[in-house]
Amino acid sequence: MAKESVKARQRKRERMVAQYAEKREALKQAGDWQALDALPKNSSAVRLKNRCQMTGRPRGYVRYFGISRIALRDMALNGKIPGLTKASW
Repeated sequence: MAKESVKARQRKRERMVAQYAEKREALKQAGDWQALDALPKNSSAVRLKNRCQMTGRPRGYVRYFGISRIALRDMALNGKIPGLTKASW
């Protein structure tokens, strides 16, 4: 599991990206690069990292579910994801 400070930092970035999204888009359309550069760096969407919503793990992220492969496997084995079962043959 990721440290709480890392998960909190990610949540803060997500809030900033949502807060400044319209303003950033308007400045890009206008071509005002100076004003765009003056905005907080964490308001840029490229600074976000795909992380597991449950554990905060950055690697093995399954985009369709929004969780890591480990959390996905645990949930599938416990029957918490409808229609998803572990393969056996």
